[in-house]
Amino acid sequence: MPIEILMPALSPTMTEGNLAKWLKKEGDEVHSGDVLAEIETDKATMEVEAVDDGKMGKILVPEGAQGIKVNEPIALLLGEDEDASALEKVAEPVRQPAPVVQPSMERVQTAPAAPAVPARERGNGRIFATPLARRMAQQAGLDLGAIRGSGPQGRIVKSDIEAALSPGRVAPAPAPAPSGVVAQPMPAALVLTKERVAALAGNPPYTERPLNAMRRVIARRLTESKQTVPHFYLTIDCEIDALLKIRSELNAKSEAYRISVNDFVIRAAALALRQVPAANASWSDDAILLWDTVDVAVAVALDDGLITPIVKMADRKGLAAIANETKDLVARARAGKLKLEEFQGGTFSISNLGMYGVREFAAVINPPHGGILAVGAGEQRPVVKNGALTVATVMSCTLSCDHRAVDGAVGAQFLAAFKKLVEDPLTMLL
Repeated sequence: MPIEILMPALSPTMTEGNLAKWLKKEGDEVHSGDVLAEIETDKATMEVEAVDDGKMGKILVPEGAQGIKVNEPIALLLGEDEDASALEKVAEPVRQPAPVVQPSMERVQTAPAAPAVPARERGNGRIFATPLARRMAQQAGLDLGAIRGSGPQGRIVKSDIEAALSPGRVAPAPAPAPSGVVAQPMPAALVLTKERVAALAGNPPYTERPLNAMRRVIARRLTESKQTVPHFYLTIDCEIDALLKIRSELNAKSEAYRISVNDFVIRAAALALRQVPAANASWSDDAILLWDTVDVAVAVALDDGLITPIVKMADRKGLAAIANETKDLVARARAGKLKLEEFQGGTFSISNLGMYGVREFAAVINPPHGGILAVGAGEQRPVVKNGALTVATVMSCTLSCDHRAVDGAVGAQFLAAFKKLVEDPLTMLL
């Protein structure tokens, strides 16, 4: 019997992925450990390796297919004693087509495979829906009880939510508010279809850039962060002339590393978190979690989004080690070759836009981190020293804190420790 190759779950939260590329074709010999395909998740393109030996019998899902559910068969592998005739005994799975967007910008919803069943007619008052459908409905403010499910046994699936959000359909009324709470009316423009956005802008001509999985996840996570995390911001100015001098001297001593200003920032932030452990924290509904390790996630811009590779135990690493590790992480991040554990997690974030000439900005916290440090450009500014006006290279840094886990005094203590390290860079070499 041919072996089914299934869409793997490449992260604990992954429910679907895109098949970016097949590296084996039908008829190719396959050995355990061979790379079969590249799968695009919400953060990276990852390789899928073969577990069994055999021959690639049939590819069920073509390159470029999107929204493939975890554990859905994507190919069939023939065993050693099997030939192509064995494939005839296997029923090819039928994939539900995704909604089609016509050039006229009218969304056409494909007909469901089975009759839709009202959500509240399934007994016991329970509403059956997939986790993805529940999340989409919650974000859009939809009442699942008013949606007819087209999945197995009337389960509400992703396509049902998309149909409910399609232009021309009136959004259902919000669920009744708890006793004593005044329900607010749902804004008519809550669902931002491209047609609605274009109309709000006065219908100027535009070019569409399709939303990939990464951009959708960025939009969802950062929207959730700004809606649910109480941000507050603290800014401090750091003079970096001494740091620039030390950096130049260190880089002149060896070709084995190339230390950047950002490497100093990572090192200083990590040491400051060690000195002020209350800032290395995350909020949970049960307790504030104070992390024993300092794992710094560094924002890296990609062509279609951003990713945050992690310098783990950054407080225990020297500048050269941080420089080499960061360079490697950034290169593999832009090539889509990071492993899951290299970009998921961390205890604190750094976002540096100084290379673009940005003087100062405030970043959005990346949950579950309790803070993120936004680093601006180093620029010459007038400063007063000992009562006299002089010029120094100054870098503005803004700390965004989750006020549930990090109070203002703790954030200020962290920035004071960070500033002291940056302005006395020799202390980071110890």
